[in-house]
Amino acid sequence: MTKMIILDVDGCLTDGKITYYEDGNESKSFNVKDGLAIRTWLRMGNEVAIITGRKSAIVQRRAKELGITHLYQGVSDKATLTRELSDRLGIALEDIAAIGDDLNDYGMLQIVGSSFVPNDASRFVKEVATTILECEGGRGAVREMIESIVDQDGKEEAFLAFWR
Repeated sequence: MTKMIILDVDGCLTDGKITYYEDGNESKSFNVKDGLAIRTWLRMGNEVAIITGRKSAIVQRRAKELGITHLYQGVSDKATLTRELSDRLGIALEDIAAIGDDLNDYGMLQIVGSSFVPNDASRFVKEVATTILECEGGRGAVREMIESIVDQDGKEEAFLAFWR
């Protein structure tokens, strides 16, 4: 039974594009459908963590907006942090699902109970993933992941209860 999901940002929560402006700011686009699914997952009493290799104020803002308290930016070893988070929260690795799209997600995807990759992920991470999603990163991949977990765990009624 999945109790926590771990999300990568660039290429999963976003399409992987980063736009830089002359004033030094940057922009990313997030999918609102992913956001609603994440908030519903949290309302069900589950945990969500963002583990990303980059640092961005935009990601901090999005995490706060969604109510995600486990935010880790600038992480070079996602597998080690995943193990530490598992120990700290008392959630077994087999009860954790993660989504990643590139080589820096490889180790993390290997150690969790369920691993998901967007359709446009690196072929190397596709080889270790338990599920290759139909959606591309930033285009509803996280939503698809959450709905897949909800179906797999038989939690459809709990997921929909907030919206009836």
